[in-house]
Amino acid sequence: MGRVQGKVAFITGAARGQGRSHAVRLAEEGADIIAVDLCENVDTIGYPMATPEDLDETAAFVEKTGQRIYTAKADVRDASQLKKALEDGIAALGGVDIVVAQAGIAGMKGNPPLQAWTDVINTNLIGTINAIQVSLPHLREGAAIVATGSTAALMDAHNKPNPGGDPGGMAYMTSKRLLSQYVHDLATELAVRGIRANVVHPTNCNTDMLQSPPMYKSFRPDLENPTRADAEPVFGVQQAMKVNFIEPEDISNAILWLVSDEARYVTGMQLRVDAGGYLKWYDYHI
Repeated sequence: MGRVQGKVAFITGAARGQGRSHAVRLAEEGADIIAVDLCENVDTIGYPMATPEDLDETAAFVEKTGQRIYTAKADVRDASQLKKALEDGIAALGGVDIVVAQAGIAGMKGNPPLQAWTDVINTNLIGTINAIQVSLPHLREGAAIVATGSTAALMDAHNKPNPGGDPGGMAYMTSKRLLSQYVHDLATELAVRGIRANVVHPTNCNTDMLQSPPMYKSFRPDLENPTRADAEPVFGVQQAMKVNFIEPEDISNAILWLVSDEARYVTGMQLRVDAGGYLKWYDYHI
């Protein structure tokens, strides 16, 4: 028996990166998957989004585990699209027990800048809320929710050297911080109903979001067109451990634990998978 055997997981942003990793890892442990993704580019974001072919590839990886998967193209910014995708998935697979609100974009150096702010807030914050809230009517005792935050949500951004210079980048931090508070408060309301809700906070994770020109520029603003080779050594500034980034599977393993019965009394947690990043930036406090 797998650790989530017989359960159905609804995962947003599942076409590639962390979302795909979560889908495959949960399937390896016995879950069927409802996988959704936008599968279109966002004009303000300086790196390509996942494609329909990426989502098909996720489906193939899940099917190789022997589990079922229902896929749908849906925009997390639109609750009605998510609602339909989820309900069609439930009809195909029989229910939903796990929600992984993974979909997110990074708007660093996005253009036009204020539209980048809007797109990031609508995707990362509103999209997370939409994914969770369309699921709530279907969740029963024993269900588990995990939202993907970021170590960026925990960083102090009060001393910005260039206020207004990168609204899309600031929106990323803001969206992750606010979704963390949303899940914290929701977890309180769900606890008495036997439903758990947690946030996992990755540090730099080796995905297309990190490995992109806008992110390289964020880490190497001193260079006009930094490459991966220029930026990658600087990625390590975020972590206390001697790594430049973690892998999607590191987050997937944390999520697997959070949604399994092994964590049946764990709720309202802000779980950092950050290679010691928080330790590097903050003093101890309870």
